[in-house]
Amino acid sequence: MQATLNIIISIVRTPAILVALIAVLGLSLQKKSMSDIIGGGIKTFLGFLVLTGGADLVSDSLEPLGNMFIHTFDVQGVVPNNEAVVGTLLVEFGTVAALIMLISMIVNALLARFTYFKYIYLSGHVMLYMAAMLAVILDVIGFSNVMAILIGGLILGMANTIMPALVQPFMREVTKSDTVALAHTGDFGYAVSGVIAKFFGNKSKSTEELNIPKSVSFLRDTNIAITLTMSVIYVIMVLFAGPSYVNEMSGGLNYIVFAFVQAGTFAAGVYIILAGVRLILNQIIPAFKGISQSLVPNSVPALDAPVVFPYAPNAVIVGFFSSFVGGIISMLAMVILNTTIVIPGVVAHFMCGAASGVIGNQVGGRRGAVLGAFIQGIAISFIPLALVPMMGEAGLGNATFSDSDFGVVGSLVGYIGNVGGQAAVIITVLVALVLLFLASHLVKNHSQKVSE
Repeated sequence: MQATLNIIISIVRTPAILVALIAVLGLSLQKKSMSDIIGGGIKTFLGFLVLTGGADLVSDSLEPLGNMFIHTFDVQGVVPNNEAVVGTLLVEFGTVAALIMLISMIVNALLARFTYFKYIYLSGHVMLYMAAMLAVILDVIGFSNVMAILIGGLILGMANTIMPALVQPFMREVTKSDTVALAHTGDFGYAVSGVIAKFFGNKSKSTEELNIPKSVSFLRDTNIAITLTMSVIYVIMVLFAGPSYVNEMSGGLNYIVFAFVQAGTFAAGVYIILAGVRLILNQIIPAFKGISQSLVPNSVPALDAPVVFPYAPNAVIVGFFSSFVGGIISMLAMVILNTTIVIPGVVAHFMCGAASGVIGNQVGGRRGAVLGAFIQGIAISFIPLALVPMMGEAGLGNATFSDSDFGVVGSLVGYIGNVGGQAAVIITVLVALVLLFLASHLVKNHSQKVSE
């Protein structure tokens, strides 16, 4: 039994396998040939491996940048890092977290089947992160393992249904369709970024339509522009950090050469991510028609943040820098306010900021990309502060999660539990479930009136 559970857990926590199986299921339901089914599954599997390989390259290239930032400015505090926190939590809460995740997938599928919110959350790794967070918080509140699994699964299942729905109005504008949604733990922040960009941006001027003189027309190539932009950033940072510190990370490589190599690695990672996303979309969207027709009518696959990157590559970099600036300003504000200091996590600001930049650019142009991502940067700096006390109660000191959804969901559950105990959490979850169905009914009626 435990061996079977471990296999299931390994599958659902591995996005490449999970989404490949979804593609196989969708193609099978369409009664495609065995050749198409196997080919579609393998291409989807490879697409996710390509995407995650690119993401790993980006993360590896950004880690030295974050270390140099901390060293240069001599800052001490919390660096929100999902992987680091989850790695610690799963030692004690691994089984509960995995079962919360499995229950949440069933809840998400049922809600997609019986409500107007048709989004199937397919980002298995961030699902596991959220499940681990809920396992800890529900344990701190005092729930037994069985109740934690049931309540946690219901909470996560609702969150995985609601969060993509909040972002979907902006995703429709980005993709010009309703065929894919966004499943990432920055969804709440993306929705807020989109609103800010829409109201304060200028849609007529896009980041993808920058006027570039003929003498530097090579900058129109996104890969070249990203490489050169990141090279400038890395060179400036290694000069501030100093040769001796950089040489410790570079393995003896000259610090200026190291800067250019890391910038090129970053650009290569982005290029690979974009290639992986295109490969996935070419397979998963057609395959999902079978699921829509048979199991969950009109369902929409919700995929990880990089799915939006190909729609506005320039906005990816604009968003990253804007978000990081928001993180730096937030850190300075925390110093002034004498609160726990959240040091900007470069990887978190890249993923969340880049996606916010793409959404902001689509609904508010260049200004929207800058403002939307800047607000996202502030959000993922201050919102994680709400989780620090709860993580402390679980014996994790100043460790905390990044991304807005962790703070929103985790702090709501945690503070309701602290104030009213287990009963308050259960009642709140049931009320939230009723409100979700009510919201589904209202949105459905509004959509039908608009279409008429």
